[in-house]
Amino acid sequence: MILPILQYGDPILRAKGKRIEEINDRIRELAANMLETMHAAHGVGLAAQQIGEALQLTVLDVSAVEDRPTMLKLDATDVDPKTAMPLVLINPEIELHGETEVGVEGCLSFPEITGDIERAQSVIVRAQTLEGGTIHIEASGFLARAIQHEGDHLSGILFIDRMRSAAKAALSSRLRRLQKETKRGTRHREPLVSETTL
Repeated sequence: MILPILQYGDPILRAKGKRIEEINDRIRELAANMLETMHAAHGVGLAAQQIGEALQLTVLDVSAVEDRPTMLKLDATDVDPKTAMPLVLINPEIELHGETEVGVEGCLSFPEITGDIERAQSVIVRAQTLEGGTIHIEASGFLARAIQHEGDHLSGILFIDRMRSAAKAALSSRLRRLQKETKRGTRHREPLVSETTL
């Protein structure tokens, strides 16, 4: 089922996600709905907060992104990122590694708004799977960026919080308008053409 994606201004986007103690049918259905919602919106990542659930749950799929390379190891084995997608991460613990780099990001909760965000080039993630096991991920490139973006969502941090102040100031009128539309309930998700919206 495709779920509504919350827009900037909704307080749930600022909520820190609760740890998931039991992986049950409700969590599995929620993850499936999140994947369907993310794909329908042409996104590459979606956190539970974005569909109104303050939980430590995110889904990712960077398989359609051709112009931003990704390196991936699952449980210490090199894998083709396309064959490993989609990823469902429950209670992820994310460690940042390597140098940082600046890259353009968008967000499904901020339609038509993008910004240059500085992120670590690599991450190591330990998370639970829908099957109840544990997965160990080493990622660099675009997937590492997407994981950091979604990990921020799980802590109530938005990508605009990581923008340089001048860039955020330049977007201030658009952000205020989006916030007002969200509060009035007049903002509806519009389909995005970009395949790199997080």
